[in-house]
Amino acid sequence: MSTKSTSGSAAGRLSVFKTYKLYVGGKFPRSESGRVYEVTDSKGKWLANAPLSSRKDARDAVVAARKAFGGWSGATAYNRGQILYRVAEMLEGRREQYVREVADAEGLSKSKAADQVDAAIDRWVWYAGWTDKIAQVVGGGNPVAGPFFNLSSPEPTGVVAVLAPQESSFLGLVSVVAPVIATGNTAVVIASERSPLPALSLGEVLATSDLPGGVVNVLSGRTAEIAAPLAAHQDVNAIDLAGADEVLAKELEIAAADNLKRVLRPQPVDNWSADPGTDRMTAFLETKTVWHPTGSLGASGSAY
Repeated sequence: MSTKSTSGSAAGRLSVFKTYKLYVGGKFPRSESGRVYEVTDSKGKWLANAPLSSRKDARDAVVAARKAFGGWSGATAYNRGQILYRVAEMLEGRREQYVREVADAEGLSKSKAADQVDAAIDRWVWYAGWTDKIAQVVGGGNPVAGPFFNLSSPEPTGVVAVLAPQESSFLGLVSVVAPVIATGNTAVVIASERSPLPALSLGEVLATSDLPGGVVNVLSGRTAEIAAPLAAHQDVNAIDLAGADEVLAKELEIAAADNLKRVLRPQPVDNWSADPGTDRMTAFLETKTVWHPTGSLGASGSAY
């Protein structure tokens, strides 16, 4: 068979398959073990090989997330909002790619996959708008008896391990990751075990959207295998069990109790497109309360 091609013809071209990699610390490493596993569509057709992350990959991701936490939590809320909006801009430019990947991953028609991708882009914009507003909702001045100012303000919890939903490979993923980083936390994300490709592709967008390396780290592989060391890790401050089944969730809760991690238990979600509210943002916020004298000037009650 001849492989000769003419100018402008695709005849004889070698197919260029995409190599999916992890996203850790702003870089794209393969799993340190070198392992991969086959990802198939809803009909069993091979789509790609995805990295099979190891415990070492999980530990490396935590190191990257902790290193990024100081800069990200110290950034202004307005700046975080700008960066989240930039993620939405980048996704809009690659919309067709994600429609194709979501359709393959979840066995959806192109129109339904497009709805999921559009909702995911809108979700980034929604959380971008919340970054500089959530403090007014959950913080403020408290009335106290005595000549004191008493002010409560929210602060990020720290490094959050996130088990992405298993069924909603992209919209569900965005719905659990965006609120974590919108409030100044950093994240180690375990992608859907069956459908990890949209999550791994998201890393390419995050890398080019001004998001500092390490703020979001994306791992793929066996959820239980990766989640176990993260739940027990002493430098992980919280864990979202959205993608865990009942048995795994219980095991991870027990492991997380050892260092008093915040744990967000799995919650049934019928429609990831619905208004998410603020619960996932407040789940990973700590409240700092400061007392300060008002400067009472004497028995007259005057103060400044």
